Amino acid sequence: MTHSDEIVTIFPVDAPRYDIMKDDLRRFDRPGPACVALGEVMIRDTPADLERPERTRLVHLSPAGSEYTVALGLARLGIPSAYVTRVPDNPYGRAVRNLARENGVGTDHFAWAPRTEPIGRMIYEMGRTPRRSVSIYQRQHSAASRLAAGMVNWQEALQDARLFHTSGITFGLAAHSNYDRNYCLEAFHEALARMPEDCLVGLDFNYRSALWTAQQAREVMTPLVADHVDVLITTLGNMAELYGLGCGRYGARQILDGEVERLEDDDLHSFAEQVRRQFNTEIVAVTIRHPDSFEQHRWEAAVLHADGTFFRSPSVLPITLCDRLGGGDTWTAGFYYGLLTENSRRHGLIKGLLVGDAATRLKQTLMFDLPILDKSEVQALLSEQR
Repeated sequence: MTHSDEIVTIFPVDAPRYDIMKDDLRRFDRPGPACVALGEVMIRDTPADLERPERTRLVHLSPAGSEYTVALGLARLGIPSAYVTRVPDNPYGRAVRNLARENGVGTDHFAWAPRTEPIGRMIYEMGRTPRRSVSIYQRQHSAASRLAAGMVNWQEALQDARLFHTSGITFGLAAHSNYDRNYCLEAFHEALARMPEDCLVGLDFNYRSALWTAQQAREVMTPLVADHVDVLITTLGNMAELYGLGCGRYGARQILDGEVERLEDDDLHSFAEQVRRQFNTEIVAVTIRHPDSFEQHRWEAAVLHADGTFFRSPSVLPITLCDRLGGGDTWTAGFYYGLLTENSRRHGLIKGLLVGDAATRLKQTLMFDLPILDKSEVQALLSEQR
């Protein structure tokens, strides 16, 4: 990929206004989905009686999954989307499928496992200041962790796709399960071989230390991203922990110790450019969460294109939190919305960041992972957050 040494910075004050209610979505009238996401859906267990998980006898069951959230968020915004996963043929698997269909997400290419195979689970205890939230994965040997090559008709699933999305979480399932092969990685490569030439590959790095070590993640993710990914979404923490990358004035250790204060344009541009050069991707998007307390967070993001175009959130935006899970994935859905609805790549980057910021702020005021949002309320907030 080419790179211009000239930095084309679009300052926040110059951010255009976008009316997503006027977007012409008729361009997505082909039979297949415009976005296809690959990943795992877990069943999240959250105490419904404010007890701790070991004491509760009443649990909310809700679906949770990074790529699932992205597909559902895009569908809610009007982009035809589909989800590919492997689930057991039992009530939990059917619940995942049914909720996707209810929100307009295509499920024709679900792979069905025997009903006795486990679905991934997460025990989640929501914190309150000063007690932190705690999540415990139960994903070993899950049905989705064994989504292998030959299980999905990728030619059909991706025939009209303009974006194929997944995340590092999916590729960490093999190490988590102590497999001697990475089934999901094999399926991913099979999908790439059958993908349309003009289809972008998007990936959220999403490193989870509960799934694999930093060394295991680097061994898989470094060549995968460098060789195949066009759009990389990541965080300061992931890149500091795995690659030792700093952010301008702040070193990797300061990032990991939570000692980052105000970020200047040069700080974020330097970080995004380091990431872009590390992996040679066309687009790098960085999401930044500032947790002042459990209940009050601030949010911002930045994007960089290989041509030098750089844009960041017009301001650091406040959120009064209900549930943070799914917030980053909802931002990704909004970002992809911009890329998919603008013919100009530059306007797609800016619009995507702004829509992502609005969508995630709304989602994080909702309980559970999924962005059950209306396009009109995203537009209303989009018009305010300048």
